[in-house]
Amino acid sequence: MDTLYSYDKQAIIERLGKEGLLKALLQMLLIRHFEVRAESAYQHGHIGGFFHAYIGQEAIQTAAVNAIGLKHWWTTTYRCHALALLMEEDPNALMAELFGKETGNALGRGGSMHLYSDNMLGGFGIVGGHVPVATGAAFASKYLSQDKLSICFLGDGAVAQGAVHESLNLAALWELPALYVIENNQWGMGTHASRAIAVSPIAPSLAKAYGIKSAVVDGMDYCSTFAAFSDLGALVAKTSRPVLVEVMTERFRGHSISDPALYRSKEDLAICKEKDPITHLKNDLIEQKWLDQDEYERLSKQVKERVLEAIAYAEKSPWPSTATLEEGVFAP
Repeated sequence: MDTLYSYDKQAIIERLGKEGLLKALLQMLLIRHFEVRAESAYQHGHIGGFFHAYIGQEAIQTAAVNAIGLKHWWTTTYRCHALALLMEEDPNALMAELFGKETGNALGRGGSMHLYSDNMLGGFGIVGGHVPVATGAAFASKYLSQDKLSICFLGDGAVAQGAVHESLNLAALWELPALYVIENNQWGMGTHASRAIAVSPIAPSLAKAYGIKSAVVDGMDYCSTFAAFSDLGALVAKTSRPVLVEVMTERFRGHSISDPALYRSKEDLAICKEKDPITHLKNDLIEQKWLDQDEYERLSKQVKERVLEAIAYAEKSPWPSTATLEEGVFAP
């Protein structure tokens, strides 16, 4: 299947209604404002280590969580701020984690790349290293009859890693309830996907090799991603067979905060930003007369103020005590 996932947009809009679309818009605004303010804090020296923004890709995980539900197993890459917020983790604790504070999501020990919740198995710093973990969660769910899917997000750059292929092979062989989502933002660090991955489109090519279903989805449109994840999540639940999804998207930042992204021209980036999923969803709401620009600005301001509260909380929170530094750290 080398065409984008087909769906009836108006039917999805009617299905979600004003309440559902506004909820998604607020979630995506929270992700955007959280990361923009965190980037500023990083540049002012309040956050150290690595920082990978999800800016431009917000529609994907927002739609997946809303379409499939919180109760399942969720695993993602080092771009994990968005998923943690969608898992309804406290923005205060997440921002404090980025600051390395004791009140953080992982007690200040994980930082930007390692956020967790009861059903979110991580944030992982190793490219493709989390895919076997997600596959293991799918195996555990089937073995224990948990009635939970395992949804795994990975980047296009991870596709060349052996762990990805081993995981797809086992998931297909053992018929595991796993949904693997390749967030193809076109760039694995600074190398375009066309120069790094031998096949295109990626998902249909790999899926054919492992005898599983696949789809290619427009990841810049919330309604398209919601439609796809609704259908494909239901398919995995019904068949207990893995599905591989490639979501076409764009990131509006470099690979990480230290990457100036000189491999893209300003003109190309400007074209990418015209596809902003937040703007598109806002326009969908305005077209339905469920929102106007003034109301949008008011909602965006409210979300921004909530993020500023999280920044203030992180700044005031204490540093971890050296006396407890090794607590929760286990050696084999």
